[in-house]
Amino acid sequence: MDEDGFLVRFEEWNDGIARKMAEKEGISTLHEDQIDILKFMRDYYRRHNFFPIIRYVCKHINQPKNCLNEKFIDPVHAWKIAGLPNPGEEIMIFKSWEPLGT
Repeated sequence: MDEDGFLVRFEEWNDGIARKMAEKEGISTLHEDQIDILKFMRDYYRRHNFFPIIRYVCKHINQPKNCLNEKFIDPVHAWKIAGLPNPGEEIMIFKSWEPLGT
């Protein structure tokens, strides 16, 4: 983990690590729908080497458009628990940007 609590080695993530990270973020239990969100985010990042847009995630796993906020309080918690790298200053762009047509 880095100093901000993000996993340093993307490939070392698994469900057990996700559950431990969730506990550190104040989420006592990860439900299957939350795990689905995390796995989608990881797959997207692996394929595109870029953080998925919040509403894109929710739309493609058939969840309400605010699923990350509803399931994880804040998208940053979801990124962290998904084992995605620390986005640094880019984080404000991703938290506020919504693609056209959503």
